[in-house]
Amino acid sequence: MFPLYDVIVVGAGHAGCEAAIAAANMGSKVLLATMNMQTIAQMSCNPAMGGVAKGQIVREIDALGGNSGIVTDHTMVQFRMLNLSKGPAMWSPRAQSDRMQFARLWRNLLEQNDRIDFWQEMVTGIIIKQGRACGVKTGIGLEIPSKSVVLTNGTFLNGIIHIGEKQFGGGRAGEKAATGITEQLVKLGFESGRMKTGTPPRIDGRSLDWSKMELQPGDQVPGKFSFTDTPVLKNQMPCHIAYTNAQVHDTLKTGFDRSPMFNGRIQGQGPRYCPSIEDKINRFADRDRHQLFVEPEGRDTCEIYVNGFSSSLPEDIQYKALKKIPGFEACKMFRPGYAIEYDYFPPTQLDLSLETKLVKNLFFAGQINGTTGYEEAACQGLMAGINAHLTIKDEEAFILKRSEAYIGVLIDDLINKGTKEPYRMFTSRAEYRILLRQDNADIRLTPKAAHLGMNEMSKRMEIVNRKKQEQKAITKFFLTTSVTPEQINPILQQLESAPIRHAVKLNSILLRPGVNITTLSNALNYVNKFLSHYSDEAIYTSEVNIKYAGYIQKEQDMVDKMNRLEEVRLNDSIDYFELKSLSNEAREKLDQIKPRTIGQASRISGVSPSDISVLLVHMGR
Repeated sequence: MFPLYDVIVVGAGHAGCEAAIAAANMGSKVLLATMNMQTIAQMSCNPAMGGVAKGQIVREIDALGGNSGIVTDHTMVQFRMLNLSKGPAMWSPRAQSDRMQFARLWRNLLEQNDRIDFWQEMVTGIIIKQGRACGVKTGIGLEIPSKSVVLTNGTFLNGIIHIGEKQFGGGRAGEKAATGITEQLVKLGFESGRMKTGTPPRIDGRSLDWSKMELQPGDQVPGKFSFTDTPVLKNQMPCHIAYTNAQVHDTLKTGFDRSPMFNGRIQGQGPRYCPSIEDKINRFADRDRHQLFVEPEGRDTCEIYVNGFSSSLPEDIQYKALKKIPGFEACKMFRPGYAIEYDYFPPTQLDLSLETKLVKNLFFAGQINGTTGYEEAACQGLMAGINAHLTIKDEEAFILKRSEAYIGVLIDDLINKGTKEPYRMFTSRAEYRILLRQDNADIRLTPKAAHLGMNEMSKRMEIVNRKKQEQKAITKFFLTTSVTPEQINPILQQLESAPIRHAVKLNSILLRPGVNITTLSNALNYVNKFLSHYSDEAIYTSEVNIKYAGYIQKEQDMVDKMNRLEEVRLNDSIDYFELKSLSNEAREKLDQIKPRTIGQASRISGVSPSDISVLLVHMGR
């Protein structure tokens, strides 16, 4: 009934979609198995992509040939560049998406790929022979053969939904949980744990008084995620901001005795940086209000997402509290918020390729690894799909360094440090963030995807090469073209910047606080005329490279220094327990993770600089 597939992907969320299409674009024959074909690429929680550090990840996915950015550009209803008041390393794109259009387009892209087949049924186990994954077993007893398997089960593994004192099995509202896989993996020796996440109630937008809320419009000139020729957003939809108050908090507190979070029914650890509303009230008791983002679910629906009001309190308490928020007095609720507990597997059990250490050709991606967020899941799916293909071809795994991508930071953190709470990416996690900006993801990563042989990379490389040539020309122009006092001093006076006394190069003016390329282009006709021949992307990236050249070089020097440690390989056969000079914790962690290099070893929690010195001495360094 089934052919021998190269890759079977279990789960069709954001990780599963990217894994399936990545493996297919590499040339593999793929089966995407899901319990419900109608929920492929479902935005289970917030209908948005991107955000702080997450936006950089989406651009990196796009630069590597993934599709999350393309789907977002085609289906977004609002775009905002966050953190514009900070440096360019912090700038992060975010888009509000049309939930239904997003899922529909993702499914269309998958169905248009003739290397991808589909099967709608619960996968209950993995076929393992001689320590290798060789296919999957389904709920009705079918066995589907493959050369590798990628698990992207999201919140479905033994999922339990909590609403007040009610609890029932489910991986998402209206969908049943997945069983069998956890039990099999634990018998094989895998360690598993429980995590928790949640979602807010959905509201009928027709019942809200928008005049009592703050308007939050999109950018006047909206950007996009993909480096390809995707459409520019038109007719943006507004979001709104509302606030809780003391009455809301007091009402919510009346349900705390029935809260599964406070009475011990929820055992899993929840996300630290996206707490439920009851958790916020409990942890930040001194605050008399909390901000809420009131966001549309799409263009053709009145359904509203109340970002910041995630809750597992009883539905009657949620409803009473909502009605005390200004603008929500007459609100109608489509469904209550809920918390969901699910199984995950500590990611220290994986290699950097996302292949499990215990079973060859078996890969984990997404929330099964303890992460939270569509973007974190999607990038893991992309990497797992690529590496599943490379593994069955006996080719070297594709691994990104921390200095090359936020994706590299995320995976390195998971494998070396593990996580006991849902992991979320932040710019602060990346030590080389001035190098890992959202604007240069294509220059950093598209050549790597082209080298891998990803489908249609030749067109993307043409775009990258053109951008690099434009950057070179723009940078040369600013470094070699002069401006006179008569031309620039009136502008400097307006900016309250010191005047110049003789002609200087344009780049020295650009380095001044408050001066940017737009300022110079508006003031100087010859600058405007020159720049009119170049793309906005190339202009912006050139400006950052000129203004922050010193910082960029400093970080690059740090990367070069760390790379010397990355080149010192560690043999898998090292018996760390025999190295008596290592601390006991270091021996245990090094033996568990088995780092590939000294650089990786240095990033493992519990391995100190003195332990690294011991390893270097042991290796004759």
